Amino acid sequence: MVADSKSAFIDQTVVPGDVVLDLSSMSNHTIKLGQGLRQDGDVISVMKAGKLRFSKPNKYWVESSNKRYVPCVEDTVLGIVVDQKADNFLVDIKGPTLAFLPVLAFEGGSRRNKPKFEVKLNRVFAFLKMGVSSSFTNKQGLECHRTENMVKSAGISSEKVLLLLFSECRFFPFSELNIIYFPSQVGKLLYVRVVKANADMNPELSCTDVNGKAAEFGPLKDGYMFESSTGLSRMLLSSPTCPVLEALGKKLSFEIAIGLNGRVWVNAEAPSTVILVSNAIMTSESLTGVQQRIMVEKLMQRVQ
Repeated sequence: MVADSKSAFIDQTVVPGDVVLDLSSMSNHTIKLGQGLRQDGDVISVMKAGKLRFSKPNKYWVESSNKRYVPCVEDTVLGIVVDQKADNFLVDIKGPTLAFLPVLAFEGGSRRNKPKFEVKLNRVFAFLKMGVSSSFTNKQGLECHRTENMVKSAGISSEKVLLLLFSECRFFPFSELNIIYFPSQVGKLLYVRVVKANADMNPELSCTDVNGKAAEFGPLKDGYMFESSTGLSRMLLSSPTCPVLEALGKKLSFEIAIGLNGRVWVNAEAPSTVILVSNAIMTSESLTGVQQRIMVEKLMQRVQ
């Protein structure tokens, strides 16, 4: 099929091979292509089944429901920090590969002013060898002090620290076990924006908007995060407001952050509110707008 006009297939079901746009008839127009579309010469064709969507002024994409997320530029996603390096964080965004978040991609971020999140302290067990000195240094340059509860790891993860300590101490007799604490950013939940997404490289993230301001981006504290399909995430972010969120918002007070990668974060003062909102959202995926409102009313009647 070939599109007769630029709006012929908008909000319609399309399949791979459909030509939805003819650029030769759209002179002096600049368009942005989202997921599911590609350019072949002067035509835009479909790469996966779904519904063709359009947002003003000039963005087109194919919307479908998947458990696996394919990163796309300008998507807002929820990511989990899995490792930290000297210059960036490695973040899981449910994509084919890990994304990286530069330490400079924060408002006011610099090499001297690196972001520090409020995190819980991890424990590392270190064996101290017997002898006159109360510390030792291994080949990796890691020094363990008996009197100070810290490990100068220079960016080495807690798992690597543990392996280094055991490999260094197994040749020495030991008499006591000292528990050493040090902070780690691993496991932190972040609300970020995709700024680069190429097929042959890891996606790049940012915690700022296009103007370099933090806006709503950054670490999410407390709350509960659950995973869903990408279709449900897009439904929750649709305009006008999704019926289930509109109905819940009239009855309850809560915070919510929705990532296009199929992750949803909910926070409220009462744990019962978090549970109710999360269950309502997960149940709403296969319901119509009217059914979503009825479902919320029934849930509110049960808790009252």
